[in-house]
Amino acid sequence: MRIFVNRLIMLFGTLAIASSCNKDDAIVVVDASQRAACNRVYEYLPAPGQFINETYAPRTMEEACAWAKKQLGSKYGYVSLGSFGGCVVVGFDHPVACTGGYDLAIDGNPLDTSSEPGIVWVMQDENGDGLPNDTWYELRGSEYGKPETWQDYAVTYYRPSEPDAGIAWTDDRGQSGTIARVSYHRQSYYPAWVGDDSYTLRGTRLEARNRFDGVQWINPPYEWGYADNFSSIDRLTDNGMNANRFRIADAVRADGLPAGLAHIDFVKVQTGVLAQSGGLGETSTEVFAIRDLNFPAE
Repeated sequence: MRIFVNRLIMLFGTLAIASSCNKDDAIVVVDASQRAACNRVYEYLPAPGQFINETYAPRTMEEACAWAKKQLGSKYGYVSLGSFGGCVVVGFDHPVACTGGYDLAIDGNPLDTSSEPGIVWVMQDENGDGLPNDTWYELRGSEYGKPETWQDYAVTYYRPSEPDAGIAWTDDRGQSGTIARVSYHRQSYYPAWVGDDSYTLRGTRLEARNRFDGVQWINPPYEWGYADNFSSIDRLTDNGMNANRFRIADAVRADGLPAGLAHIDFVKVQTGVLAQSGGLGETSTEVFAIRDLNFPAE
């Protein structure tokens, strides 16, 4: 069995790994000065959306990642992931241990009438090269395994002929549509740092729940397991942010079996819904921060 060494802040004594984690992996105590927040962005590739290019239009992925890191590290900063499949990939200055309980927190801005769920994926640096190039494991949420939840779903977005035009899309199930523009966001919605005239994003798609109630558009919450989601189960309500909590023990392999990870090194958050809500525009997950809950943030 491959042995993975974990480093975990421990304030009192030694923490026992829960039965859902790999008991054979050792945990090593680390210096309390290490930060709980993610400290690096490896990829920022949103789908088209109304907040993309709005305040800054990077020209390269390197510039986009540097900007996203600055946003996630500031008090009120955030990144928008745009429509379905848009993602941000981050890392920490330490492995995040699987305790069997809540290990991660992801801050978003959901309201009781507006949830824009993001699928959360985790990765262990199995080859030890410090890069997120191993296997992604989805964190199972309340919709996992349901017939209306589509695994390995792909959407291709196309650069518009005019910057102020909507963004056409097609999917791998023969469907097509447009990411429509809204009147109060006039910039191009196609990421400026994507050089190709089209690009494809792939992931897990949740069934859209948005509806118009005769007065306003409503995006109801999902039960649990998603970022930027007004869950009554995993949403933190006492830290000043609408953060959702996540268990690394919920990580599953592609075949649906538990991944059995002792720790993770990288996190990916990805918009999980493809939907438009009239003048509100597309459903787009927003991420304000990603934190390790196993020790307090500074």
